[in-house]
Amino acid sequence: MNLASYAVQENASIGRVHAEPIEPTQSGRSPFQRDRDRIIHSTAFRRLEYKTQVFLNHEGDHFRNRLTHSLEVAQIGRAVARRLKLNEDLVEAISLAHDLGHTPFGHAGQDALNECMKPYGGFEHNLQSLWVVDFLEERYARWDGLNLSFETREGILKHCSHKNAQALGLLGERFIQGTQPSLEAQLANLADEIAYNNHDIDDGIRSGLLTIDQMSEVGLWRDQKEKVENAFPGLSDRRLVYEVVRHIIHVLVDDLVKETQRRIQLFNPLSVDDVRKQKPLVAFSDHMREQATEMKRFLFKNLYRHPQVNAMTKKASEMIVSLFHHYEKHPKDLPIDFRPNDEIYRRISHYIAGMTDRYANKEFQKLVP
Repeated sequence: MNLASYAVQENASIGRVHAEPIEPTQSGRSPFQRDRDRIIHSTAFRRLEYKTQVFLNHEGDHFRNRLTHSLEVAQIGRAVARRLKLNEDLVEAISLAHDLGHTPFGHAGQDALNECMKPYGGFEHNLQSLWVVDFLEERYARWDGLNLSFETREGILKHCSHKNAQALGLLGERFIQGTQPSLEAQLANLADEIAYNNHDIDDGIRSGLLTIDQMSEVGLWRDQKEKVENAFPGLSDRRLVYEVVRHIIHVLVDDLVKETQRRIQLFNPLSVDDVRKQKPLVAFSDHMREQATEMKRFLFKNLYRHPQVNAMTKKASEMIVSLFHHYEKHPKDLPIDFRPNDEIYRRISHYIAGMTDRYANKEFQKLVP
């Protein structure tokens, strides 16, 4: 792989928490390919299929879930990494793992669980993803978790409170010192944004909660729709939506690559250490950032706060809170071997966060009067 000097190099990882032999060259797997494979084979990764993105799993076969979202993030991330000569395998591993700690019922579940956990340290889904890969997966005889490389774990932890960062040693240091993660981690973060904004438009229109006419309030959509209609007059609505979304992804990716190349040329990082000392280098141009922000605000107002979504959000929040208080009063209803040495509230938080939408609903129906 022809990597730039400022990319994370194949065999220059800071390492794993538990040292492992380097895989023989003939096997063809780099440390980050091994990370990717461990993530894909994890239980938490399979559960993502039944975790909400915006629409509940039972509301339609074609709506995104956390699994399909993660695959889309990985695809966009790899495509950009290739153009920037970054480490595609590392970007892919981070992208596939970034939502492993997400609760059932999307952001509604996350907010409800955080509210329940406020007196006990709170709930951060990025930190929960790290908990999953560091401790909660039980697949190996010699350690808990997946024992991933430092760089993959660094990319998973996009945000972290100062208090929690202090307990993470080297991994939390950048949140205390104000330094940056690798370019691969920065890229996975923006690939996530590109993916969810655009597939939420598609899902929103498919659901009927958004209309094509409504979307014309958004400059980025309006510009690309005009180009599509000029090139392909008379398209059906379904094909029009797909084509416009595809065009939007293209212009976002193209802008991201060009602005990142401009910043790299300006600051001239020669190594990953140089990258860590700079301001963020993977970024949209100011103009594109404004357009992307306008689109996010539109979706927040018209989709994420739509009355139908709000009704689901309220019900989901009530379900999470009820489950939390049930396990608080009846800890024996937790699996007997589930993190027995953790204090009870963190055990409850881990258990609920790992649930799929349908399992949470099943537990609620069984346990809560």
